[in-house]
Amino acid sequence: MPLSEHEQKLLEQLEKQLHEDDPKFANSMGSDPGRSWSTRHVVIGVLGALAGIFLLLVGVTLQNIFVGVLGFIVMGGGVYFATMRSSSSAAKGTKPGTGKAGKQRSSFMSSLEERWDERRRGEP
Repeated sequence: MPLSEHEQKLLEQLEKQLHEDDPKFANSMGSDPGRSWSTRHVVIGVLGALAGIFLLLVGVTLQNIFVGVLGFIVMGGGVYFATMRSSSSAAKGTKPGTGKAGKQRSSFMSSLEERWDERRRGEP
């Protein structure tokens, strides 16, 4: 069931406020709009993973454990590199966590508390 426009706007506003209030938590959740997939990382990572698979198969064929383990490590590193996200804020030179002051956070929390109280009282 798709969200209505009003619900989408509220969700976007909540995400934006979460990133301003607690950027460390928001980044750990992985929904940071400032972070995006890098095509370069994906291509290099996929090539690394394919090279790792090739080394793994060569190691199995030659019955050489060292080459097989090395191939597995290269393959894992390629997958990790491919799934890394680049931060556009780092490229622009801005520091994460330099958002608004604590005053806005308290007003955000107080507005949420007010909404909660209104719902509990049955007011729209």
